Amino acid sequence: MFKSMTAFGRERADKNGKDITVEIKSVNNRYFDCSVKLPHVYAPLEAKVKQRLSEKGISRGKVDVGIFVNFAEATDTEILVNREYAERYISALRRLKEEFSLAGEITVMEVARDREVFSIKKPEGDMDAEWQDLSAVLDVAIDRFISARAEEGERIQKDLSTKIEHVREVAENIEALSGDDIGGYKKRLEEKLRAALADNNITMDESRILTECAIYADRAAIDEEIVRLKSHFAAFYGYTEKSEPVGRSLDFLLQEMNRETNTIGSKCSNSDIAHLVVEIKTELEKIREQIQNIE
Repeated sequence: MFKSMTAFGRERADKNGKDITVEIKSVNNRYFDCSVKLPHVYAPLEAKVKQRLSEKGISRGKVDVGIFVNFAEATDTEILVNREYAERYISALRRLKEEFSLAGEITVMEVARDREVFSIKKPEGDMDAEWQDLSAVLDVAIDRFISARAEEGERIQKDLSTKIEHVREVAENIEALSGDDIGGYKKRLEEKLRAALADNNITMDESRILTECAIYADRAAIDEEIVRLKSHFAAFYGYTEKSEPVGRSLDFLLQEMNRETNTIGSKCSNSDIAHLVVEIKTELEKIREQIQNIE
């Protein structure tokens, strides 16, 4: 089953007097790129957060994790004012008011909106215990995040399967037309060769003429390309059954489909086939855009 790289997961819970909120969001990225925003007091746990995401099987995407903790109910926590920062912040607000002639007063609540004005001081304690509280909330958020990825991935998979099926049907139409196209090409080639020989008073053995025309007609045949396209379609459906990330493999598979389609287009002179080739390439481009969001 496909998994999308775009998702969101959130959990909020009270743990030992701490109101903990974890938010996880991600967008597509070629590799796993994780950034974690959390209170300074929890800075030593950043590596553990990233490791937990990897352990849960998240291997691709630009993932942003936000961890917010309200220590108001925690009895062992002291909230301090960052005086130097507060002074600079208030001074900047006053300059802003004066330079732009802004109305209103600078209130304590307005200053308090900047979280950098305060810092949290906790007594030296067991960081393992802090991790237990934090990870309990983190795990739920990750599970919801993964579920969201799977749900979006399922929607993408259904849409891609419909598009691939359409491409397969068009390829079958090309295959049906190609037999007549090769026959017509061989006939036209034979006529041109005979005309050229006659214009130059050259006599050639009949079997040699037929052999040369057959050789060039065979070079224009697209049987091999059609067979490879069919194998690529089968490979796509095989990837829908896999549980591990398949985004990179699908991207490579689509490149091969494009390669075979381009070869078919360059070999065929039939206008009907040319139109069908354009139809396939248009559909493959739509598929390519969606594949970029699959883990």
